[in-house]
Amino acid sequence: MKKLLIYITIIGFSLYSCKKDETKVLILSNPNAPTIQTIPNLTLKRTTGTDTLVFVGTAVDPGFQASATYFLEAGAKGTNFKDPISILTAIHPTKLKITASALNGILLKKFPADQISSIDFRLRSVLSVDAGTGATPMTYSSDIKTVDVTLYGLPRLDLIGSGVTQKIESALGNGKYTGFVKLDKTKLFTLKDPDLGTIYGASGSALAVNGGGLTPADNGWFNFSADTKGLTFSMDAYMIGLIGSATANGWNTPDQKMDYDAKTGTWIITTDLIDGEIKFRLNDGWAWNLGGTKDNLTQGGANIAVTAGNYTISLTILNGTTGTVKIVKN
Repeated sequence: MKKLLIYITIIGFSLYSCKKDETKVLILSNPNAPTIQTIPNLTLKRTTGTDTLVFVGTAVDPGFQASATYFLEAGAKGTNFKDPISILTAIHPTKLKITASALNGILLKKFPADQISSIDFRLRSVLSVDAGTGATPMTYSSDIKTVDVTLYGLPRLDLIGSGVTQKIESALGNGKYTGFVKLDKTKLFTLKDPDLGTIYGASGSALAVNGGGLTPADNGWFNFSADTKGLTFSMDAYMIGLIGSATANGWNTPDQKMDYDAKTGTWIITTDLIDGEIKFRLNDGWAWNLGGTKDNLTQGGANIAVTAGNYTISLTILNGTTGTVKIVKN
């Protein structure tokens, strides 16, 4: 196997001398890509939604010791992943785990419920050369595996009076519903079960059948949960914002808020930027922030450089603290 030679230069200084050390990294001219070895049975059922599904893969082998991030992705059969769905990320690809209900919810954004869909899967690795070289990350993908997948539909509660047509869903059909919703503190709303016709509202801090209007604490996006059996609910602010020297407010609060697209599971904004840098953060705070490269965003990652222009930016959040982003100039 032919190898390519990359020199990583590390310069060290002392008071009396200047010494340059070179570390040689050998990269295979045709690196061994990651593989998907096994895919679990993907006839998904609500009754087994809490089961853990395991995708088994192998690591990329570039010919030297390197760090890599792995993305399990899905796409419509035969489209060559023109518009892929990111399912999860990991640093070890040998056992990629996800619950059946979580996978069902992700795939429902593109594929129909209660019928068989042929879906392509691949394992994509993003490999970085360390030692501060600034080298462009290298991407290698597995062969495509096509399998038949059956998804199940989700029970839902519709928000009535919120000013927007939106819903929250129950991944397990157990009376526990959740979802991202956009709320207006001037608009009280209730929840309707379209299957039973039952209306839920507030009774103090609890949920109640035929209760009063639910009142948002602020305007914007919330992670909203309701339990129709335990009669509880919660509304937690979940406002993903764009911040950085390239934005109108620079590194100052408030961030430019993004909107959630439930169909694609992405956070989107169209905005003018100047030459500079951007990052993403939650609720105008730094406790949660994403940066890095477009196909490998991580918690606390590096700023992303952009040039001036009008952009549409689509952020996909994976595993809560990683993600990918598309930055398209209009």
